[in-house]
Amino acid sequence: MDAVPVTASVPRMAELRYEQDLVRALLRDQHPDLADLELRDVEGGWDNQQWRLGDELGVRLPRSERAPALLHNEQTWLPILAERLPLPVPTPVRTGAPSSLFAHTWSITRWVDGDPADHAPITDIDAAEALAEFLRALHDEAPAESPANPTRGIPLDGVRDGVENGFGILDGHPNADGAREVWEKAVAAPDWNDTPRWLHGDLHPANVIGRDGMLTGVIDFGELCAGDPATDLSSAWVLLPAGAADRFFAAYGQADDATISRARGWAVMRALGLLWVGKNGRLGLPGGKPTWEPAGHATLDRLLA
Repeated sequence: MDAVPVTASVPRMAELRYEQDLVRALLRDQHPDLADLELRDVEGGWDNQQWRLGDELGVRLPRSERAPALLHNEQTWLPILAERLPLPVPTPVRTGAPSSLFAHTWSITRWVDGDPADHAPITDIDAAEALAEFLRALHDEAPAESPANPTRGIPLDGVRDGVENGFGILDGHPNADGAREVWEKAVAAPDWNDTPRWLHGDLHPANVIGRDGMLTGVIDFGELCAGDPATDLSSAWVLLPAGAADRFFAAYGQADDATISRARGWAVMRALGLLWVGKNGRLGLPGGKPTWEPAGHATLDRLLA
């Protein structure tokens, strides 16, 4: 999800849906030892189209202009980071090279089993510790060569215009004034002045996996970058059930008051994005996401409780 979805544009490489025949041909051409595994369509995804390959793997093909760069990000860094992460992630295990069959890079990844949380929300309060443990492990100091991101991990003032535009979706909503107050306090909080930390960069319900109400995996690391951990810490309200935020921050143990305030601001922005995408989709891509609008309202409710 774009950090400022109300203004972002994500043009498609083509208005099409790739068929299994193409995937099978790519496998036979570059990874023939995997070409006879069962291939199943998977719903969801905008930047990439995905299939399940056998029981343990997935195939991801880019279908937006920015998607090849996002896949390259995952291919470069996620295999390194995955070794220390305590939850399953879709680690790339094979890379597909551009060819006459398909002009862009593509990936074969580990399959993370379970249901996306926009379809099966996280309801187990113990997920607070699971998410905190995951982010403690991820939020290590990032090397100088780690990727930057223009809309993640940056001072909130850098996304102010998009968020201000996004508040229009709350016209007449009972949480509108409270959300704006949280946002203004977040923007006024001191900026992150420590070394940049590794960030997932896109933690929202469609990018985490659960089972029986528990958080069991994290997916879609295309926005992986370095910066202010408050971007990811917004997930305390975006992903976890009501009343779990205090427990999450106690378990995380590395966030001062200013960081928590900024995290609340990022949560407001996430909520606006979920509401917008739920109603309208992302600009340049067709259709809304009906499961995202309830997630946006739930985020605001938890944030302002």
